[in-house]
Amino acid sequence: MAVLEKIRVKFGVAISVIIALALLSFIIDPSTLSSVMYSMSTKNDVGKIAGKRVGYVEYQENVEKFTKLNEIITGSTPSTDEQQRSVRDAAWQSMVDEFLFIKNCKAAGLYVGKDEKVELTTGTDLSPILAQNPSFADEKGAFDVERLVEFVQQVPSDESGRMKLYWDYLQKSVETEAYYEKYLALFTKSNINNSLMTARQIEENNTTANVEFVMVPVGYSNDSTLTVSKQEIENYYKAHKKNYARKASRDIEYVVFEVKPSPKDIAATNEKIAACYDEFIHSDNLKSFLLRNSDRKFDTYWYGKGELNSVDRQVASFVDGAKAGAVSQVIATDEAFYAVRILAAKKMPDNIDVKLSVASDEKVTKEMEAKLDAVEPMNMTQSRMVPGCEVLFDAPLNKVQLIDSPQYGKLLAKVVKKSELVEKKQVAILAKNIVPGKETYNNYYSQANTLAARSAGKYKNFKAAADSLHLYVQSYDKLQESTRNLSGVDGAVEVIRWAFDQKKGAVSNIITVGNNAFFVVALKDIHKEGFTPVDEVSSMIRMTLYQEKLAEKKADEVAQKIAGLDNMAAVAEALGTEVTTKEGVAFAAAGGMSMDPVLLGAVASAEVGKISAPVHSSYSVYVYNVLSREVGSFYNEDDAKAMETQKSQYYSQMVVPVMSEDKVTDNRARFF
Repeated sequence: MAVLEKIRVKFGVAISVIIALALLSFIIDPSTLSSVMYSMSTKNDVGKIAGKRVGYVEYQENVEKFTKLNEIITGSTPSTDEQQRSVRDAAWQSMVDEFLFIKNCKAAGLYVGKDEKVELTTGTDLSPILAQNPSFADEKGAFDVERLVEFVQQVPSDESGRMKLYWDYLQKSVETEAYYEKYLALFTKSNINNSLMTARQIEENNTTANVEFVMVPVGYSNDSTLTVSKQEIENYYKAHKKNYARKASRDIEYVVFEVKPSPKDIAATNEKIAACYDEFIHSDNLKSFLLRNSDRKFDTYWYGKGELNSVDRQVASFVDGAKAGAVSQVIATDEAFYAVRILAAKKMPDNIDVKLSVASDEKVTKEMEAKLDAVEPMNMTQSRMVPGCEVLFDAPLNKVQLIDSPQYGKLLAKVVKKSELVEKKQVAILAKNIVPGKETYNNYYSQANTLAARSAGKYKNFKAAADSLHLYVQSYDKLQESTRNLSGVDGAVEVIRWAFDQKKGAVSNIITVGNNAFFVVALKDIHKEGFTPVDEVSSMIRMTLYQEKLAEKKADEVAQKIAGLDNMAAVAEALGTEVTTKEGVAFAAAGGMSMDPVLLGAVASAEVGKISAPVHSSYSVYVYNVLSREVGSFYNEDDAKAMETQKSQYYSQMVVPVMSEDKVTDNRARFF
């Protein structure tokens, strides 16, 4: 009983928690409990901003919002990797602005009040974000306040919610921009360059020196009299510790099995295009035929000379040299087989300038023509045009006509300018891409599976198995979470995720990347975020300190050799080198960019006509003589002001990055 009492007293709280969790498991749905645990785990955070955790779900909701905004603004969904990355970056930046930048602005006593927001969005002090927005511009491109008012009035009645989403975004952008203007003004205006500083800057830029000098290389000799102690290395490390900050990284070794078509796959693809070649030649409905038989769809684009090089040079060469009605033989390339049929040829412009306006009537009236004449023309090409304007490339100049646009309805149009007419051709291309067959995939997968099975999750086994199978093992040291390309294979996200989730010495199962590569990966070492340990950089520090000591010794030797010499020719002869003369040397930013900073700094304060004692960098020893100094007037107060403006612009660009140091952790690479 005494033992039971002791357990009850000491472990009562723990037992109570266990019992409570057991009871909760009966009451709460397991999936709900799982979701709660998921949301609490920091492993599911995409980052941290000013102490606030940013979970995956929260961030993804913001990405979806910015994806919709991108659709509203551009009229298209971001489809490429670059476009999607741009949207994700915009979503992340908006959170950095909200949780860090604006928070710091308020801490500095800066605010954007309600009345100010009204002025910026609808008042006389309109924000450039709205004033320069094409959505609120008239036919001539000038801001039209009535269009803005009309848009705002329509927001409540838009059932789709898209107008409200866009208007909320604009208002938030206006507010954020106002915070940026205030903070940057506070920052740059406090950077005062008084008259004395300006005068000194002008003087330094206008003062130049004519100098003669000799240079003696320090070299890289192994001097046994020079030693670097462990204590010196540690002292240097402590003094320069910030230079050894590092992000988390991994050292991996891996074998990649990149799936490539076999000779059998190539022959099979050749047979497929041969089987439908005759039908391709005689088909009257090429759009339907290509949809069923080709890896390239039918298009109505008119191709100029060389434009089909983007498909293949052989294809372009045939089209450029053949006439309408011609059909090529099967063209074989490393990636595909092609057959080309030229449907038509004509001369047409590369681009046209067109005036467009919405047609208010089924017939062209003088009022409609007058409205059209007031419109600024827009330049169009085949790949950049208003839908429905294809017919205008063949239209005569300055003829007003009605056209039907599938996007904008009935439009009034007039072509006012055309580029030079060039020959273009409309073609149909039958394409059969050469892809690995099922047997080929299975063969590569089998090789990868053999390696993974023999490795059995252990690094030692991985090395032995790779050697026995005669496989090439590749290394990647200091692998970052943001890495996306391994051995030329893009999108290796799963490989990176695996490497950052495992313990040292682990070996992966097969990791498939992009359906065309199989990876088997071994985690060789783990480098945590923080500072590189002194042991890992000691050899580099030892070399730096040794080189400094070697330079000092070389400088002492030079000093002994030139002692008592009173001209640079004698100095050069004693040192076995030559005298170099340089004119117009300036210490300020406008000059001296091509000189060693050590020599440049020494020359700036040296006495004219006096041979210097040796000065040295880590790699060179210098002896110099300032022949003369001259003061010009080529650098004036306007130049000084321009320099300060450039500095202010640079400082402005660095505000958020500097704010983000130690305050923003971006882990998005773990998920995207």
